[in-house]
Amino acid sequence: MADNEESVKPKTDELIEGATSDEGNSHINDGENEEAGKTFKDLGVTEVLCEACDQLGWKSPTKIQIEAIPVALQGRDIIGLAETGSGKTGAFALPILQSLLASPRRLHTLVLTPTRELAFQISEQFEALGSSIGVKCAVVVGGIDMMSQSLVLAKKPHIVIATPGRLIDHLENTKGFSLRALKFLVMDEADRILNMDFETEVDRILKVIPRERHTFLFSATMTKKVQKLQRAALKDPVKCAVSTKYSTVDKLQQYYIFIPSKYKDCYLVSILNELAGNSFIIFCSTCNSAQRVALLLRNLGITAIPLHGQMSQNKRLGALNKFKSKSRSVLLATDVASRGLDIPHVDCVINYDIPTHSKDYIHRVGRTARAGRSGKSITFVTQYDVELFQRIETLIGKKLPAFPTQEEEVMMLVERVSEAQRFARMEMKEQGEKRKRPRGGGGDEDDTEQASGVRKKVRGGGGGGGGGGKKKGGGAWRGGR
Repeated sequence: MADNEESVKPKTDELIEGATSDEGNSHINDGENEEAGKTFKDLGVTEVLCEACDQLGWKSPTKIQIEAIPVALQGRDIIGLAETGSGKTGAFALPILQSLLASPRRLHTLVLTPTRELAFQISEQFEALGSSIGVKCAVVVGGIDMMSQSLVLAKKPHIVIATPGRLIDHLENTKGFSLRALKFLVMDEADRILNMDFETEVDRILKVIPRERHTFLFSATMTKKVQKLQRAALKDPVKCAVSTKYSTVDKLQQYYIFIPSKYKDCYLVSILNELAGNSFIIFCSTCNSAQRVALLLRNLGITAIPLHGQMSQNKRLGALNKFKSKSRSVLLATDVASRGLDIPHVDCVINYDIPTHSKDYIHRVGRTARAGRSGKSITFVTQYDVELFQRIETLIGKKLPAFPTQEEEVMMLVERVSEAQRFARMEMKEQGEKRKRPRGGGGDEDDTEQASGVRKKVRGGGGGGGGGGKKKGGGAWRGGR
C-alpha cells in the first residue's frame, strides 16, 4: 500500500499548478461535462475509493475537491473555504479514507461539527464511501444516551464524528477512551463551532490530542475567530478558497417581500398555496415560533413538521427523515438546520424571520439550489427588519427583487389564518402545561382528566392518552405520526 502511496505523490505536484487554471470546469454531478473536468483518479484518489465515488454517483470532483484533495494527500494542513453545497465533505473524507487504507488504525480521525444532524450526515457519507473497505464510524452527540455511546467508543471505531460538548464529556468520564493516537482532526463549519461559544471546549480538545496530526478546517465563511483558531491549530496550512466573497449560488433566485409584521402568517400561507407542490424549508428565529407556525399550518391542512433544539434527538432525526422522504412538504426549522444539511429536493427556502447575523442568510439559502439544481429563496421583511435586510444585501452584493404578491388575495385569507392562529396558541399553551407537569403515574391521570375533559377517557384511556381529546384528531398531528 505504501509504495502505491509513493507513486501517487509525484502526480499531485503537477496537479496543484493545474488546479487553479482548471477552476472554470463545471461541478455539476450529472456527469455531462465529465470530459471537461478532472476525474477523482487524476487527483490521486486510489482505485477502491474511485469506485466508491462512482457508486455514489459522484462523476467528477467539485471545485473545492480539485483544490483540496491533492494537497491533503501530500499530508499538508488545509483551510477550505467554499460555499455550502459544494462538496466539502467529500474533500476531507477521501484523503482521510485513503490514509486509513495506507495505515489502518483505530481512532484515526476526529471530525468536529456544530450540530447533531450534520454529524449524522457526515457519518453517512463516510460509511457510504468506506463501505467497501469496512470503515467503522461512531457519532458522539448530545441528546443520546451516553452509555450506548461509550460502548461504541470502546470498540474503537476508525472515525469519531462529534459535537464538542459531548466529546468532552466522554474524554472526561469514559474510561479507556482517549484520542492520543489521533492522526486527523477535521472541523467542519468551523465558524459556527466557534460562534456557538464552543471555544473553551475546542481549546480543551486541542490540548488532549497529539501535536503531530493533520488538521483540516472547513467553513463557508471566514471570521476573526476562525483565523485565531487557525493560528492555534494548524501548521503551515494551505488555503483552498473557492469563494472569496460571501457568495450565494448563481442558480438561486432570491426575492424579498416587504410586509407588515401583523400579516406575516397570511403571506406565508398564500405563498405556500401559490407554490404548492414544492418542498419548503421555513426558517424561524426561535424554537417557539417554529413550533407555533408548524401548528398553524397543520390547522390549515398543510403537512408541516418542526425541527428545533427543544425537540428530543430522536424526534429531530425523525422529522428530518420524514422531510427527506417527502412525506412532509414543509420543514419549519431554527438555525439548527441552516448549516450543512444536504436535503437534495428543497425547492424553496423562506426566511420567515430575517436572520440577525447576515452570514446566517448565506447558510440558510444554501439549503436550496444545491449541487447544480436551481431553487428559490424568499425573505420576509417587516417594518422592523429593514436595516438587517440592507445589511444582507450589502454582504452578498446584490439588490434583491420583490416577490410578486396579490394583496387582495392575501387579505382574503385573514379570517381563516387568524382562526388557525388561535388554535395554534391554544395548542402551544397545552403543550407548555404538559411539560410543567410532574412525571408521575397517578397525579398525571387526574391532571389530564381535568385538562381535557372526559373525552380523553372515551378516546383511549387515562393519562397515557397522548393528547387524544383534542379537536381534529390533534393528538396524531402533534406527534407527527
